[in-house]
Amino acid sequence: MTTEFAVMGIVNVTPDSFSDGGQWLDPGRAVQHGLELESEGATILDVGGESTRPGAEPVSLSEELRRVMPVIEGLIAAGTRAQISIDSSKAPVAEAALGAGATLVNDVTALRADPGVAELVAAHETEVCLMHMLGEPRTMQDDPHYDDVVSDVKAFLEARMAFAVGEGIAEERILLDPGIGFGKTLQHNLELVRRLDELAALGRPVVMGASRKSFLGQITGRDVDDRVAATVAVNVLAFERGARVFRVHDVGPTHDALRVAAATVRRPWPRMTQTISTR
Repeated sequence: MTTEFAVMGIVNVTPDSFSDGGQWLDPGRAVQHGLELESEGATILDVGGESTRPGAEPVSLSEELRRVMPVIEGLIAAGTRAQISIDSSKAPVAEAALGAGATLVNDVTALRADPGVAELVAAHETEVCLMHMLGEPRTMQDDPHYDDVVSDVKAFLEARMAFAVGEGIAEERILLDPGIGFGKTLQHNLELVRRLDELAALGRPVVMGASRKSFLGQITGRDVDDRVAATVAVNVLAFERGARVFRVHDVGPTHDALRVAAATVRRPWPRMTQTISTR
C-alpha cells in the first residue's frame, strides 16, 4: 500500500535521550507505548537503545541488545501491524532485530560505522535509512561548518546512496535523512527545511527528524516537552517541500496535521516503497 506520507513513532529504550530518556526502559511499558503510537497513526515504530543526542556516550553491544530486543519481540508478539525499524549502527543489533521481524534499519552513520550493516540489509532485502551527521554525537555540535549546508548534505547523501547500491542494496529500498540537529546550527536546520525540495529531487523518500529538537526551542523559547506545536509546524513545512517520512514523539497531532496538508498540497514526490507500511 502506498500513500503520501508515513509517521514513524519514536520508541526510545534509553536512559539518556534528550526528550524521553528513561520513560520507556521497562520493556512492557515500551511495547505498550509503541502500540499507543500505532493507534495514533504511526505506521513505523523506530526502536532505539543508544542515544544519539549531542554529547551522548556510546553504548556497549550487549547493553543495546538487552534494551531493544525484548521490545521488538514484544511488539511482534502483540500483533503490531506497524513496520518495525531498528535505530542502530551496529551489525549484530541489526541482525538480531531483522531476525525478530524488523524490516527497516535506521542508521544515523549512513553505513559508515559498521560495514556489516550494509551486507545485512542487502541479504535481507529490507529498507535502510541513511542519515547525514557531521562527526559523531559526542562532537557533532562543536562549531559545525559547511560551505553550503544543503549542497554538502545532498552530496553526502548521494555518495552514501551510491555506496549502498554498490553493496547490493536496491535503490528503491533506501530512505534519506538530512540529519536535522546532527552537527547543525539553528540556521543550518532552517536552511535544510527551506530547501528540502533539493534533497527530495534525489528521488528517494526524505525522512524528517525534527521532533522536539533544540532549534525549535531556540525559536519558541519553550522547553523540550512543550514543543509539539513547533514540531507539527516544521513537519507540515517539510511535507510541502517534499519530505515523506516523519519521525516524531507526538504521533497524533503530527498525523492529523499531515492528513490536512496532504489533502491540500498535491506534489509528485517519490512514492513510498510497497514494503513500508503507511496509512
